[in-house]
Amino acid sequence: MLVAAAVCPCPPLLVPEVAAGAAPELDPARAACADALGVLAAARPDILVVVGPAERDGRGRHPQGAPGSFRGFGVDVAVRLGPATGAAAERELPPSLAVAAWLLERTGWADAPIEGLGVGEPLEPERCVETGRELGARAGRVSLLVMGDASACRTLKAPGYLDERAAPFDAAVARALGTADVAALQSLDPGLAYELKASGRAPWQVLAGAAEGAGLEGALLYDDAPYGVGYLVATWS
Repeated sequence: MLVAAAVCPCPPLLVPEVAAGAAPELDPARAACADALGVLAAARPDILVVVGPAERDGRGRHPQGAPGSFRGFGVDVAVRLGPATGAAAERELPPSLAVAAWLLERTGWADAPIEGLGVGEPLEPERCVETGRELGARAGRVSLLVMGDASACRTLKAPGYLDERAAPFDAAVARALGTADVAALQSLDPGLAYELKASGRAPWQVLAGAAEGAGLEGALLYDDAPYGVGYLVATWS
């Protein structure tokens, strides 16, 4: 059963070495992510599953100890998804799970075994919800770290340029995450999310499936759009 969840954004810019001179701009987001991970640790989970968006080669399960890096973003920073297990890794973490691994290392996570799950943007809401239900049934006490960004169309200089639908979409997601509104997350329109370049839609709907019947309460810790991209941090507990 799901006992806690943390929702964090997944831009590689969260890693200071990637952000370089712009790193201080995301200090509030990093602090909020650290607070959110503290909620996960306090829940004393039996397992932590990290869910994040992934391209085709990064989809599916990633075992504890799987390696990742930010070399593709120009810096020689390597991470692992929790302690190494001695098993040979078949592939590297997708960027969203590498950011999660960095956050977990930064906060010294040692509270439960970890597993990663990369989900694809095209995954239908019903499949997302069913995947979440399966994750919630994995153990007596399950926690989720859910990675994903809101729209990338909040300003003229945003990656997706300005789209007047972006701010209302992000506000609706923020309300849903801040109040643990499972139904609102399940009803997010995948087509609109795709047009607004919101990478978090599928992971959020996985969370919605896992949280059915769990009776969790939400708290919104961070809501801003630096660089024209919506970044949200929330906890469910």
